[in-house]
Amino acid sequence: MENNQQLEKEREVQEIQETQDKQVQAKEYEKYVKQVTPTHNLWLQMLKAFLVGGIICTIGQFILNYCTGSLGIGKEEAGSWCALVLVLASVLLTGFNIYPGIVKWGGAGALVPITGFANSVAAPAIEFKKEGWVFGVGCKIFNIAGPVILYGIFTSWALGVVYYFLQMMGMYWA
Repeated sequence: MENNQQLEKEREVQEIQETQDKQVQAKEYEKYVKQVTPTHNLWLQMLKAFLVGGIICTIGQFILNYCTGSLGIGKEEAGSWCALVLVLASVLLTGFNIYPGIVKWGGAGALVPITGFANSVAAPAIEFKKEGWVFGVGCKIFNIAGPVILYGIFTSWALGVVYYFLQMMGMYWA
């Protein structure tokens, strides 16, 4: 009987120690997480995004003005040329490993314009060396951009169907 009481007390002491150890581990883990989690200054990040996005858009506007002014191209065709040049520049900068640094510094300012979409298509395709041309480039090129393209096409199709049926019912838009 006395032996059983002693065993029971030892178990209680062991459970208390285990609980305390778990609490200490939880506190140490929380301290570790705070230590390794990067802190961000929201206002500085927004300023950087504004600057990078603004610079990209200013370059785009310069290309647009150059095409319409100096080259005498119409606005619609100049817009196409502007998009083409920005996408080409983004893909080249991604290929030379420059654009990822711009994205790291500028955040959403570099990812939101059309250059960010071009980067999201080009970056995975660059990693083809591990898997070859067919499975590397052919499969990886749409890792990130694929869902965007898929849902964009699907949404445009769905809206086209809705528009078609609304026209069949006699509802027209100019």
